[in-house]
Amino acid sequence: MSPSDLPPRDDDFDRGLRNRRAVLGEDWVRQSTAGANGFNADFQHLITRYAWHEIWGRPGLDHPTRRLLVLGMTMGMARWEEFELHCRAAIRGGVPLEKIQETLLQGAIYCGVPAANTAFKITTAILRDEGLLPAPAPLTPDARVQMHHTFSQPQLRVALQGVNRGQPVVLSHALGLDLHMWDDLAQALAPHHPVLRYDHRGHGGSGRGDDNFSLHDLVDDAARVIREWGRGPVAFIGLSMGGMVGQGLAIEHPDCVSHLLLANTTSAYPEAARAAWAARVQAVQEGGMPAVADMVVQRYLHAAFRQQQPGLEHRLRATLLRQDAQAYIAACRAVAAVDWTNQLHRVRCPTEVLAGAMDAGATPEMAQTLADGIQGARCTVLPQASHLSVAECPEAFVQWVKAGLLRA
Repeated sequence: MSPSDLPPRDDDFDRGLRNRRAVLGEDWVRQSTAGANGFNADFQHLITRYAWHEIWGRPGLDHPTRRLLVLGMTMGMARWEEFELHCRAAIRGGVPLEKIQETLLQGAIYCGVPAANTAFKITTAILRDEGLLPAPAPLTPDARVQMHHTFSQPQLRVALQGVNRGQPVVLSHALGLDLHMWDDLAQALAPHHPVLRYDHRGHGGSGRGDDNFSLHDLVDDAARVIREWGRGPVAFIGLSMGGMVGQGLAIEHPDCVSHLLLANTTSAYPEAARAAWAARVQAVQEGGMPAVADMVVQRYLHAAFRQQQPGLEHRLRATLLRQDAQAYIAACRAVAAVDWTNQLHRVRCPTEVLAGAMDAGATPEMAQTLADGIQGARCTVLPQASHLSVAECPEAFVQWVKAGLLRA
């Protein structure tokens, strides 16, 4: 057998090189190794074996955690070339932006404000280059966000912003996500309305409470959030699971709601859909959130949008993967059991219904059934949206909301 017939050697250098490619990307590694010469080749071999295999290959920490540690360490040592390299790689690798933000904020305390200032500038420039820079967030009173938790149990995380005048608005998010789903809409409404967003129980920063909570529990949660706020009745805007909560709120707690805006939701599922929900629950029971994350992303965002907005797709997947699996199972069961259709006549407030033409989970037909059951309700279909219409068609969604808030 000739040397060329032998299988490639899989030693520590090869293992380290694989980790290095996974973390920094093929282009950077090719550039670094191609530049090796008689002076620095041993050094490249050393760091590939010991840094990228012995350390990055250890099982004790996952790669996202190691990425954040490197950002903090290079920030503390003012190694800005390395910081920029690893920060760009972390963003491209799908590390949630909020985790990078928290790392830099903590660095302001332990590394110093000047270091944090430089780190934020570099990260902002990277986000701009990658097309992922979040929308402007002016530090005016209407744009400031105050975070707190409810006094009642289970404690729910709440975000408040906006002016102290106008119709108060509450935003209720979709299954598996959190209040950050509404960041851009809240920003758009805040100059004219007091705006409250909250995390459903078992989601985001909220407590879980009973492992077997029902849709009625989620409805009661919404009512107590509004009553603790003391600004009701509110315009309640709910998407998907949030829309199911909105229907129940208007039926069971009508004093809390002045306007109802329901997006990408349904008042009931056919039996076939309930079987699909049971299959999803089983998948999470057996494999945790990774077993369903990709499928959910594909349902929430249509293929063309995912191709155009890979950063948003990555952030959505990361949010789903952070979701508590047991709470997600309980929420799936609650959603699958939704059955408001025969009570929709009890909704007496002005109501708008929105659907995405490409939405397979909450179809335009389901939206029309929902609108038909509520006196005076109007149904709008967005042709370029699937399930997460607030992200896919943000401008049209804002216009739909503003028009709905003006209804008498």
